[in-house]
Amino acid sequence: MKIALASPPYPASIADGLEWVEKLTKEAALQQAEIICFPESYIPGYPGMGADPAERTSQQLEAALRAVRRIAASNSIAVIIPMDWYREDILLNLAFVIDGKGEVLGYQTKNQLDPSEDNLWQAGTERKLFEVNGVKFGITICHEGYRYPESVRWAARNGAQVVFHPNYTGSNDGGRLPTEWGAKENPYYEKAQMLRAMENTIYFATSNYAFQYPESASSLIGPDGSCIAYQAYGKAGVITAIMEPEKATGLLAGRFKPELYPDPVGKK
Repeated sequence: MKIALASPPYPASIADGLEWVEKLTKEAALQQAEIICFPESYIPGYPGMGADPAERTSQQLEAALRAVRRIAASNSIAVIIPMDWYREDILLNLAFVIDGKGEVLGYQTKNQLDPSEDNLWQAGTERKLFEVNGVKFGITICHEGYRYPESVRWAARNGAQVVFHPNYTGSNDGGRLPTEWGAKENPYYEKAQMLRAMENTIYFATSNYAFQYPESASSLIGPDGSCIAYQAYGKAGVITAIMEPEKATGLLAGRFKPELYPDPVGKK
């Protein structure tokens, strides 16, 4: 399967974000990719970074999802689109999975929020698997993929061949521009991505914004922990790469022995 990972700029508005979704999805489809993943909270944009708070009504978000469904169907490509989303009166951070016909297959919520996000969203409570064109996959969103490896192991132990990782690491305000993937002077994020792949013997596909000062690149990492492809730092665009599902054996995830780690007696 050829997959695509988007590195769009931070959206100035929902309309701007949808323009980039259409542009990059079309580019991915032209390269024969079967699925494309966008960064965390891409519609309407991660909170507190300049996007208008008034653009977070349920009606606007529902209209944006309909637009992404049309984009997926018109390009015959599956789309993972991370969004803010209201479930009743609860605001969630989640990622919708839309197939190449524009049908919503479901969504994965962010269940492990960063402490700084407790006032932004309500944490989700469920994990799900998805399947597109015979390939099974899970989704883990930013912080939970970096600091809660259980979120990836669960997917691998339940048959996922790849875990997609929409994330948000970096800034347009200040920092440094990395020059080498996984370099020792880089933040730890790319090392964590590498470990999520190799400790489970599956692929790990991560999508980040094209910040001026990114702290990780949009990358596809193989089951042995090697970086197969990554987007140039600070450059908006899309990368495509081949994933060979038969190499995602899940061997190490399958050897995990949960019975060795019981909850302590008396734990509440």
